[in-house]
Amino acid sequence: MPLFPLRAVLFPGGLLPLRIFEQRYMDMAKGCMRDELSFGVCLIRSGEEVGAPATPEDVGCFARIVQWDMQQLGLLQITARGEERFRILERWTLANGLTRARVETIPADSDAPLPDEFLACARLLRLVIEEHGARTIEAPFRFDSSSWVSARLCEILPVPLAAKQKLMELTDSRERLEILQKFLAQHGLIKQA
Repeated sequence: MPLFPLRAVLFPGGLLPLRIFEQRYMDMAKGCMRDELSFGVCLIRSGEEVGAPATPEDVGCFARIVQWDMQQLGLLQITARGEERFRILERWTLANGLTRARVETIPADSDAPLPDEFLACARLLRLVIEEHGARTIEAPFRFDSSSWVSARLCEILPVPLAAKQKLMELTDSRERLEILQKFLAQHGLIKQA
């Protein structure tokens, strides 16, 4: 599978808009669209998004291109939707600088109906969506799902990327919600339950 190391963390069910101009990623995107395949999005552990291949974190998220546009030659704009998470087992870099990997899928979060103690998290998320529209959050909205609410909050909150990575790697949505609720309460965005 081709990897796209970024200064971003993609969660399952999340949307990721990308502007692609490097030839290695143009070729990757074209191949993924042509063959209806996913690519892997990983947070960069070391290196940069542009230029020499970056070293990715070991856990990432499959991404499928759901929308694309090329209004300017040499600049491909895509929107990718996060699918399952994966763990890199082995990776290598091709001559063109594209990193490929052999991966294993990580089981989906243990999801459950949103417990009452986290309703403030769902209310905050609902307010953000109503205020700013659903540009980066795709319907259907599942405010009753622990996994969906926790993933969407992780995407929109100003949490450091390293923390977002750790939150994405968690397989227990309740644990993710507990951490997020503490963060929101500490920053005065909600009252602690």
